[in-house]
Amino acid sequence: MGRSATTKDAQALFHSLRSAYAATPNNLKIIDLYIVFAVVTAVIQVVYMAIVGSFPFNSFLSGVLSCVGTAVLAVSLRIQVNKENKEFKDLPPERAFADFVLCNLVLHLVIMNFLG
Repeated sequence: MGRSATTKDAQALFHSLRSAYAATPNNLKIIDLYIVFAVVTAVIQVVYMAIVGSFPFNSFLSGVLSCVGTAVLAVSLRIQVNKENKEFKDLPPERAFADFVLCNLVLHLVIMNFLG
């Protein structure tokens, strides 16, 4: 009896999340897809390292930090571009994207320097 109520609650939660995400603008959905891609790439690299080994450890570390850093910067971009966020209402989306690109450039220059 309790399990049925829990199942119904979970289904109601998923339905409400799905309907709320359906109302999300397309530009935020694209950024979400980019974040998921970066995180999945980092997980794939960790699994590959677990299977094959980590001989050039700095290369593995650079790849994972690059993916995680890119995901963090994309989350920051999503927060700044979201129209419902009152904190960044005066910031134009073009400026937020320019900040994202500049920070990505700096991140990847540091990552390439770390590679040696």
